[in-house]
Amino acid sequence: MSKYSLRKLPSFLCPLLALATGLTFGLSANAQTAATTYPTKPIKLIAPVAAGGGLDNIARTLAERMSKSLGQTIIIENIGGGGGSIASQAVAKAAPDGYTLMVAYVGTHGTNPAVRKLPYDAVKDFSPVGMIGATPNALVINTDLPINNLKEFVDYAKKNPAKLSYGSAGPGTLTHLGMEQFKLAANIFMVHVPYRGVGPAYTDLLAGQTQAMFPTLFAAMPYLKSNRVRALAVTGPKRNPAAPNIPTFKELGYSGFEGQQWYGIVGPANMPESIVNKLNAELNKALATPEFSEKMTSEAMNLMPMTPQQFGAYIKEDIARWTKVAKDRKIEID
Repeated sequence: MSKYSLRKLPSFLCPLLALATGLTFGLSANAQTAATTYPTKPIKLIAPVAAGGGLDNIARTLAERMSKSLGQTIIIENIGGGGGSIASQAVAKAAPDGYTLMVAYVGTHGTNPAVRKLPYDAVKDFSPVGMIGATPNALVINTDLPINNLKEFVDYAKKNPAKLSYGSAGPGTLTHLGMEQFKLAANIFMVHVPYRGVGPAYTDLLAGQTQAMFPTLFAAMPYLKSNRVRALAVTGPKRNPAAPNIPTFKELGYSGFEGQQWYGIVGPANMPESIVNKLNAELNKALATPEFSEKMTSEAMNLMPMTPQQFGAYIKEDIARWTKVAKDRKIEID
């Protein structure tokens, strides 16, 4: 028996040890009870964007599914502004009781931390619950360009360095950093033209004011189907079922283009593990339903169920990915 066994402890320490042991068992029992009874009231799921659009649609579709299985209403609250930083700060400051959650995405927990000084720590201030899925980004060009594939685009850019510009949804966004990553990998030059949102960027791309763009595949699909833009490659590990004819960057010899427009669920830091695990199980159950799967697949999203630990690791990897791009391209947003 260890020399530190209870039998050899000073008698005055025995009651303290017994008290500590009782507290430990009590806390464990309380955590277990919390998970068993949770949720006992409606859950708030914050969408860090204005109502309408892709993320809001995902949040509402998911809330409907999970409300049924959890037996409690999940209320969507839209908090836009600051590229998601206002919503993220609100969640980081909320009580870690499982009743305030957020649909995190590559902006709040990927690109923003890489280029901005934020009022929250994207890793330390949150509890990862689980991944929902991701849609790849696509390099698209104006169809007036005499280009049919990625190799021709790179060759054209090198021969005409002053003739190409690309639009983005704004400085520091995925549409900006993704193209900067490609410029670096291909050793080409293009002028960056930032817009306030993806809509105006598309308007000028279609009009020929800019020649290229790096939007999500989902956002590009209507223009691809009407042959108003041409897609040269998509990010991600494999081709997307919604556009199987578009090759990946990896297929074309460009490694490291795994960044995508991803979505997941997070809560404040220090949420009870039992509640996190319960939410993760219900989230993955919702992702597995045929109705949800079909709806998301039709919107060019690959569902990516993960454990909380896997999702936490994914967030860290994504921040590291975009931090490297921002550092290499000297991108910092005030």
